[in-house]
Amino acid sequence: MIEKIDFQKSNGLIPAVIQDVTTLQVLMLGYMNQEAFKKTETEQKVTFFSRTKNRLWTKGEESGNFLLVKSIALDCDEDTLLIMVEPIGPTCHKGTKTCWNEEETTNFGLLTHLEKTIKDRWESDSADSYVAALKKKGTHKIAQKVGEEAVEVVIEALRSDDHLFLEESADLLFHYLLLLKAKGYSLNDVLLVLKSRMK
Repeated sequence: MIEKIDFQKSNGLIPAVIQDVTTLQVLMLGYMNQEAFKKTETEQKVTFFSRTKNRLWTKGEESGNFLLVKSIALDCDEDTLLIMVEPIGPTCHKGTKTCWNEEETTNFGLLTHLEKTIKDRWESDSADSYVAALKKKGTHKIAQKVGEEAVEVVIEALRSDDHLFLEESADLLFHYLLLLKAKGYSLNDVLLVLKSRMK
């Protein structure tokens, strides 16, 4: 990749956006020269060129809060890097998860948006809300709906109508997220359990 990177556009330095491979949060922005990039590739720990110290600087060299490289992508203009990492400890020197002082959150795109919608409707108690109506019926009813939808997914999986299979799968996922909310959990809690099982 190094042959493709245009280090000359910005006087030998290119920006490197650092993103958490698990939560997808953007953690920080740093700059790399060729030497920093080579060291990052070789050691699989993010190394920047520090403009204030005027030297190479491996994130975590003093604190132990390294950024372990999981993947590196070069943008279409070949002058910016996106580096997916597994952070060891907080990223910011101020002790926060990100350099924007954000709380740790995981973004699952549409599923995160759906969780937020469920949360908003759960708290609204609107007479027009399906979520609020199920909330009033209690966790038992929500769990029952998850069971019913799961059975329907199994039935459609054994048939040849892929459209109905996907429709029932969407219903199951929606009601499962609703059940998680009723129990006081989120999708991220489930993924943390799955992550703990990875070997």
